[in-house]
Amino acid sequence: MQALDTFLPRFDVNETHSVSLACDAERALELALTAPAAPGRLVAALFRARGLPPGTSVQELFDRMGFDTLSSSTTEVVLGACGTPWRPSGRLGPFVDPRSGTVRVATDIRATPVDGGCILSTETRVLAVDDAARRAFHRYWVVVGPFSALIRRRWLRAAEDATTRDGFGGTGRRS
Repeated sequence: MQALDTFLPRFDVNETHSVSLACDAERALELALTAPAAPGRLVAALFRARGLPPGTSVQELFDRMGFDTLSSSTTEVVLGACGTPWRPSGRLGPFVDPRSGTVRVATDIRATPVDGGCILSTETRVLAVDDAARRAFHRYWVVVGPFSALIRRRWLRAAEDATTRDGFGGTGRRS
């Protein structure tokens, strides 16, 4: 059982991406959390359009956005928040405070050891508190979901590129 299941076992939406890396799981998680939050001009432009700071690390971005660290180990971190991300001023608040009209968001970044290295993955889950929030989030996700997937894949690629700079090599297998 992964730690994410403890915090959001049921969800309305989820998104998972992964990459195989030729380094140990602890190093992979470190690289993922310290990777640039906005690797490349396209992601930086998306961040600026949303009012997010492009010049931070992945960990700093989650902290600045108001995500709580729900669980942390040397190979996995789970972050969570609650709010109305579809609103331009949709501030995120504590994960443990799901109010009417909001969604709970939980994200993990996890490195699972395998022969020859590890699988670095990220999964994001969203659960609406009520039907109104579910409808609002669905409309938002139709537009934002593909960009969210792009950003997460770029984060994984940045970690993979860092393993190459470290003298390791990614295997190039992504999902």
